[in-house]
Formats: sequence, C-alpha cells, structure tokens
Amino acid sequence: MPYRAPVEEFRFIFEEIVGLNEVVSTERFAEATSDVTQAVLAEAGKMCEEVIAPVNRNGDLHPARLENGVVRSSPGFAEAYEAIREGGWVGLAADPAYGGMGLPFSVGTAVNDMMASACMALQLNPLLSQGQIEALENHASDELKALYLPKLNAGIWSGTMNLTEPQAGSDVGALRTKAEPNGDGTYAITGQKIFITWGDSDLHENTVHLVLARLPDGVPGTKGISLFLVPKKLPDAEGNPGVANSLRVVSLEHKMGIHGSPTAVMEFDGATGWLVGEEHGGMKAMFTMMNNARVGVAAQGVAMAEAAYQHALAYAMDRKQGKTPVKGGSGAIVEHADVRRMLATMKAEIFAARAITLACAVAIDMQHATGSADWAARAAFLTPISKAYGTDVGNAVAYEGVQIHGGMGFIEETGAAQYARDARITPIYEGTNGIQAMDLVARKLMDGGEAAFRLLEEVETHAEACRAQFPDLAGAVWAAAESLRETTEWLLGREDLNDRFAGCVPYLRAFARVLGAHYHLKAAQAEGGTGARSRLATFYIKRLLPEHAALLAHVQEGAEGLYAITDADLAA
Repeated sequence: MPYRAPVEEFRFIFEEIVGLNEVVSTERFAEATSDVTQAVLAEAGKMCEEVIAPVNRNGDLHPARLENGVVRSSPGFAEAYEAIREGGWVGLAADPAYGGMGLPFSVGTAVNDMMASACMALQLNPLLSQGQIEALENHASDELKALYLPKLNAGIWSGTMNLTEPQAGSDVGALRTKAEPNGDGTYAITGQKIFITWGDSDLHENTVHLVLARLPDGVPGTKGISLFLVPKKLPDAEGNPGVANSLRVVSLEHKMGIHGSPTAVMEFDGATGWLVGEEHGGMKAMFTMMNNARVGVAAQGVAMAEAAYQHALAYAMDRKQGKTPVKGGSGAIVEHADVRRMLATMKAEIFAARAITLACAVAIDMQHATGSADWAARAAFLTPISKAYGTDVGNAVAYEGVQIHGGMGFIEETGAAQYARDARITPIYEGTNGIQAMDLVARKLMDGGEAAFRLLEEVETHAEACRAQFPDLAGAVWAAAESLRETTEWLLGREDLNDRFAGCVPYLRAFARVLGAHYHLKAAQAEGGTGARSRLATFYIKRLLPEHAALLAHVQEGAEGLYAITDADLAA
C-alpha cells in the first residue's frame, strides 16, 4: 500500500494539542505562521509519498555495500536524497545565518516523522547531519561554523556521530580513542569507532565526523573526553573537499534491519581534527547532538508505527477470512473483534506517542526562543519519555502489523516484516530505553520532582475542566495523574537509587500512559465530544490507561525483591 503522509494529523496536534501557536508568538519563530507551517508540511508530505517511499523496499532488498573502500548506496537512494537536498530539508530548523531555514524544531520533527515513515534507512542520513549542525551551532568556533555549517545545511556534506567503541558501548567513559596536539591548532585522532550510522556514502562530496577522543592530559572517565571535528576530506583553501584524511571504513555491519543505512566500523589513524568546544568538554557538546537525536529517534518510532499501521489497515480492510459478526459488512478481517482491537490500539498509541514527541519538541522550541528554565526543564523531562515510549510504540505496532497479516506477515514479499525489523533498532540507539528510564528517575528528578509535578498539575487541571463534558473519561485521567503523583513522591523518598532503577521502566511507561490519556482527552474536547477522535480517546482511556495501576504497583516494589532472585535462580 502506498504511504500517505498524515499532514492533517500534524495540523490538528500542532493547533489543538501541543500549542505550536505559543512558539509562533515568540520573536524567534514569528514567521512560522500556520499558513507557512502547513505549506511546509504539505510539500514535505508530497515528497515523502512520491519520491522517498518508493525506494524504501530497495534499501531492504539491496543494502548499502562497501566496494574497494567506497560505500555504495541502495538503488534510488541518490535520487531520493537529491530531492531532500534540493528542497532544503536538511537545514529546515537551522540558523539562517549559515543557510538554514530557521523554522521551529517541532516542525522539523514532523517532517522527519514523515520522511522516516517513507524510508527510515535514508532519513537517518539527514537526521545525523541535523544533530551535528546543532552541536556545531552551539559549540564550534566561528571559523568552523563558517566553513562547515553552510555545506551541512545545504546537504552537500553530511555529518556523523562517533561515540561507541568495541569495548565501550553505553559506558562512553571507557573509550580509548586518542587525540594528540599537532602544534598548529589541529589534532591527530587515532582509534576505532563502531556503529557509525552513514559513516560514509556516495551521496555527498564530504562526510564530516564528530569524534569523541581523549587528550593526553584527559582524566579517566567522561570528564576527560573532548570532541573533535574530523572530515573525510580536508577542505582546501577555497573550502572545497581536498586531500583524503587518514581515516577509512573498515567494514559495514550486517544488520537485522535498516539495510539501506550503512553502519560503519571507522578507523582513524592520526586523522586531522579540530577541537569543538572546550578541552575535556566533549560530553557537553556531544549531548547537544544526542538530545536532538533522541527526539528524532522518538519520531522515528512513531514513524515506523504509522507506516506499519497504514500497511496493516489496508490489508485488514481487504482480506476476507471467516464469518464476521457485522451484518451486511464486507466480510473483511477488520470486522473481527480481535483484529479491530489491534488496529484501535495501534491508532490510539500512535496518536499518544506522536503528541508526546511533538510536545517535547515544542518545549525545546520554547526553551530556545525564551531561555526559560521552566521550558528547559520540561524539554529535559519529556525527552526520555518521548524517546522510550515512541520507540516502544513503534516496535509494538510493527509487531501487531505482522500479526494482522497472519502467515503472510511472516512472508517477506508482503513488506510487513520490514517495519518490524527496521523499528527494532530504535529502542537501542541514542541511549537504550532502559537508560532513558534510569535518567528519568535519577537526573530528571534531581529538581525534587518539580518538572514532573508541573506536568501532572496541568493534566489534573485540564481533567477537572473537562468533568462536566466527559465525567467518566476526565475522572479516570485525574485519578491516574494523582496515582502517578503519589508514586513520584515515593520515588523521591528512596535514598538508594537502585530502588528507583528497579522500577524505572514501568514508571516511564506509566507517565507516558497518563500523558497519552491527557492528550487524547484534549483531542476529544477539541472535536466537541462526538466524532472519531472522541471514540478513540474513549478506547485509550478506558482500555489502555488502566495499565498505569499495574505499572505503578511494579515501581513501588523497589529493588529488594528483584535482587532476591539470585544469579543461580536465573540460571536454574
């Protein structure tokens, strides 16, 4: 089934749910009016439907490959990327001073959602560049900005992120890559990095790597790490790609999914690099890129869910199997109760995850536009929730998409399995979802729960305002938020962080459940209480929201019972 860009869904969420109008009311984003935003989304949606989506299957069947040291892209990727480049989509939210469009990050997130639904393997390319652009805007010298940002924004050059090493996965502080001063303001970078998304390709003039490495006086751990910009080709005096730098792609990984996205093992052998940010301040600079990418990966999760749902819905509407309970119906499997349950769950989860992700993006925009500490705290708190929940939803929906196809879902030619394989990476990269949950209950509660309680207060206030119109739904949302408040207070009372960590994943999921219910209730209110959105809100709040109670019960068990299960018990 051809992909259909959900442009109207973005309009509704921006205007009725997450308050993009507040972003537009700021001086920084005053030009991003509703008309402009809708024109941008419509144009992006058209490109995704007509140009990008048709190459998605090519990437799966004909993966990127390494030939004589050159990475060759999947058939059709070069033409599809050229449409992305020509449209200016890489620099959509970047600083106009360096060739960007200067539109809100939230609008860029919506565009990335559509591009990832169309072809996630290709969309990863501009996503990594966008993260690098933000890191350079915030931390690079004026000279580096002037040279690299225009090329990155134009999509002529691409950007990567080099963190992981064979012996250092999520423990970044264990890295061994070295940076030696050359005496001329540059550094010699030596080491090996793995899992480098789009570490090289034939789509660009140059590939620019951001590499974490340790200076000779760098202390052990993350506090001794610095960040360096290391291009594949060293720019000449005119700023054009010149001689090759001392780096190479050792190999490409053979992966479960996203086959069209080359995942490289990179080797740096005294490669010339430039310091980005302060010495030993690499993690601060890299986290600018990673936080951008985490919201981007949240959108990828939602995007995979959207694509898998559209695919499954089309099949369920057409496939006839058995006698259905709908008199005078079409006889398609969509009329069977369990299939309808799966489809309704998929659609309800997609709306909730997309609303949470875009609410996080709006908070980031407001932080940038106002400098407000409250908006910064909200963006920080919502980032791990949006990343983990969005990607969990992507996997769950893609899994159900295969199930709805039945035996044909297990057959590759239907295309349903590709979504499940492609989505599986999203809970892993840019910080596993377990790490996101640990971050939520530890670092994000260091404010004494202020950001969490502020969100819950909004949920409860809105639910109270809706009691007259939706007594059952509003009451359920209010009660769930209050239970979440009590559990948050319980977590804050734990002196041993491991008591928090033992229940961090169910806590994050419960928070997402409550926020999802809040946004569904807002959708029902905006619609007037009689329509498709109201019926979907009723489904979510009555059938999915109750899960929060079991999740919170899990949270409050702490760590003791978990560690009562010994290693020997697990191996028995």
